[in-house]
Amino acid sequence: MDLETIDRVGVVGAGTMGSGIAQVAATQGYDVVMRDIEQEYLDSGFDTIDDSLDRLVSNETLSEDEAEAVRDRIAGTTDLEELADCDVIVEAALEELEIKRDIFEDLDDIAAEDALLATNTSTLSITSIASATDRAESVVGLHFMNPVPIMEGVEVVVGENTDPEIVDLAHEFAEDLEKTTWESDDKPGFVTNRILMPWINEGIRAFDEGVATKADIDAGMELGTNVPMGPLTLADHIGLDICLHASETLHEELGDRYKPAYLLKRKVEAGELGKKTGSGFYEYD
Repeated sequence: MDLETIDRVGVVGAGTMGSGIAQVAATQGYDVVMRDIEQEYLDSGFDTIDDSLDRLVSNETLSEDEAEAVRDRIAGTTDLEELADCDVIVEAALEELEIKRDIFEDLDDIAAEDALLATNTSTLSITSIASATDRAESVVGLHFMNPVPIMEGVEVVVGENTDPEIVDLAHEFAEDLEKTTWESDDKPGFVTNRILMPWINEGIRAFDEGVATKADIDAGMELGTNVPMGPLTLADHIGLDICLHASETLHEELGDRYKPAYLLKRKVEAGELGKKTGSGFYEYD
């Protein structure tokens, strides 16, 4: 398979990441099938896509006709078998190893023999996920960044048995979605989260220990290092539960330097998960 033979893209998961991946693929002209286990999750995913397209129309990035065409190219289903004729399938389900392995075991039976199978995992082993199939050479990591329609980068992660031609195709596919790629070996956290999670946790600890106010911690990092968001703001945007889960995974794999900050755990226990719940380190409408 090469890029020119890819027409149809499957996405497993209609959450924030899955719906974003579906949207960017449809924007570049691919027919997309987005699958989730319940219709209500699909409906929520399409609502997210509609809201995103509306924003792009309002800021004149897309015309109304273009946005309608993008939406029309995305079909929803609760039946995984409807992804059988997809050339590329990107899994974007919950960040739980056994859930992902179960999905890939099913995809192994369903997907076309030459399909590229990708996982959007941000911390879990590509090799372990791929081992649920009899085609580990066709499995690669495609770690999109959130929010997918806005963020430029995609991390291509190479499993132990991933075929180099599949790696090249993954780069080409992501670049065709107008993304810029970088590559990582299948080590815990890859490039992005291996470096990002300690940075976020140290920002949380600095606030908890009274080094500075949360606003000054974020301002210091934004103005002092030229990042677009400080660690506390970024954690709120990612979701504190997601940050905690990623930190716990890395802590288990890499040791105490990845230990989650106590205040991060306390916020999650209190249900203050960041922007998506209206409160985290900051308050949101």
